[in-house]
Amino acid sequence: MTPSSLPVDPFDLVIFGGTGDLAVRKLLPALFHRYLAGQIRAGSRVVGVAREPLDDEGYRALVREALGKAADDTPEQRDAFLALVGYRALDARRDEGWDGLADLLGERPDNIRVFYLSTSPELFVDICERLGRQGLNQGKARVVLEKPIGRDLASANKINDDVGRVFAESQTYRIDHYLGKETVQNLLALRFGNALFEPLWNAGHIDHVQITVAETLGLGRRAGYYDRAGALRDMVQNHMLQLLCMVAMEPPASLAPDAVRDEKLKVLRALRPIDAGNAAQLTVRGQYRAGASEGQGVPGYLEELDGGKSDTETFVALKAEIGNWRWAGVPFYLRTGKRLPERVSEIVVAFKPVPHSIFEGSAGPLGQNRLVLRLQPDEGVKLWLTIKDPGPGGLRLRHVPLDMSFAEAFGVQQPDAYERLILDVVRGNPTLFMRRDEVEAAWRWAGPILAAWAASGEPPRPYTAGSWGPSAAVALIERDGRTWHEDEG
Repeated sequence: MTPSSLPVDPFDLVIFGGTGDLAVRKLLPALFHRYLAGQIRAGSRVVGVAREPLDDEGYRALVREALGKAADDTPEQRDAFLALVGYRALDARRDEGWDGLADLLGERPDNIRVFYLSTSPELFVDICERLGRQGLNQGKARVVLEKPIGRDLASANKINDDVGRVFAESQTYRIDHYLGKETVQNLLALRFGNALFEPLWNAGHIDHVQITVAETLGLGRRAGYYDRAGALRDMVQNHMLQLLCMVAMEPPASLAPDAVRDEKLKVLRALRPIDAGNAAQLTVRGQYRAGASEGQGVPGYLEELDGGKSDTETFVALKAEIGNWRWAGVPFYLRTGKRLPERVSEIVVAFKPVPHSIFEGSAGPLGQNRLVLRLQPDEGVKLWLTIKDPGPGGLRLRHVPLDMSFAEAFGVQQPDAYERLILDVVRGNPTLFMRRDEVEAAWRWAGPILAAWAASGEPPRPYTAGSWGPSAAVALIERDGRTWHEDEG
C-alpha cells in the first residue's frame, strides 16, 4: 500500500450545502470511492447539512441516487457506506438546531472534525461563528472554504479576518480542486525528479507557456453566481494563477507544505501589473452569443439570463509576465471560457527553436518542442519531438509525440481531485491548499484588471458559441508571432 492509499484516522465530515450540486456531484462520490479503496475506517461519519427538511433516511436516498454507477461496487458495500451518512436540517443564519449538531459530534470526541463549507461565501462567517459558539472549532477541527474567497481584495480580507477569529490559519483549508489533479502533481515530479527538464526550465530555453481551461457548457444552474462573478473571478484569479505558480515556481527546499506555498507566493508577487495603462493591450474579454456546441444549437449568454442585460465576461485571454531572473521575457498566455469548442484543461510549455538547422528545406520544417500536460478530460503528458520519418528515399522530418496517458500507462482510472484533497484535510496536510497570503497576492494582481475593465466602459467582445472566443484573443498571441496550441494527434 502506498502512503497515499493508507487509511486515515476516523473523522466526522460535515458538509454544509450537503444537498447542493458540488456535494451531490463531486464530494459524496469522492468519499464513496475512497471508502471502496479502504481508506475510510469504521467510526467515520459524513453529515450533510442544509435547509431542506430531510431526515437521515431521506438524505441517504438522495446520496444513493447521487452515487449512481459511480463505482464497481456491491450492494453490501454501498449499504455499508450509506450507514456512515447522516443529515441535519440547519439554517446558517438561524440559531435553531446547532445544539443538536454539537451533540451528534460530541458522541465521538476523538474523531477529527472537518467542516466543508460548500455554500455561498456570504454564509462562511455565519457558519463559522455558530461553530465557534458551540466549541466545535477546538482540538482536531478543520474548516474547508470553497472558492471564490471574496469578490476583491477587501472582501477577501474581511472573510479571512472573520473566519480567522474562529479558526486559526493552521485549521483553514482554502480548496482549489485543480491542485488535486494528477497531472498537476506530476508537474512537480517531471520538473524536480528528472535531470532532463529542470536545467532547461528558464528563459534561456523556454519560448512561452500557454494555459487553457475551456468549457463547452453554458451557465447551467450557476446563472445567479456566475453573472456576479465572471470568468476572471471564477477561473483566472484562483485556478489558473495556481497552475501558473506550479509551472513557474522555484524549486522548494522540500515538499513541506509551507516550502511549496512560499515559492508559489513569490511567483504571485513577481507578476507584472496589468492595469488601466496596459489592460487593453494585454487582455481580452468576451461574452458568447447563440451558436452551436457539441453539435447542437445553443442560446447566447443573455438568452440564458432570460433576456437580461449583462457585461459579465464568459471568456478571458491575457498575456502575463513574471518579473524575475528565471522568467524574464517569457510570456504566459492564459485563456478560459464557456461555450468553447471542447472541454479541455492543459498546460503547454513551448521550448525555443534550435539555433541553427542543418537540414535541407526538402526535409521539412523543424517542429517546436512542446511539453503538453493535459489535466482533463484525458489526463496525461505529451512531449513533442522532431524525428526522422522511417524509410528510404531521403531524410524527411516528422513532428511526433512521446505520449503517456495515465489511464493506459497505469491501468487504472485516476482518482478525482476531491478524493485526494478531502483526505489531505483529514490528514492535516495543507500543501495543496491556498494560504491566506496567496489569496491576497492573487487579488492584488487581478483587482486592477477588473478595475481597468470597469473604467473603460467597453462591453465584452461577442463570440459565437462553439468558437475559440473573440478574434482579438487570436490576435493577442499572433501579434507576438505565436499561435494557440492545437493537438496534432
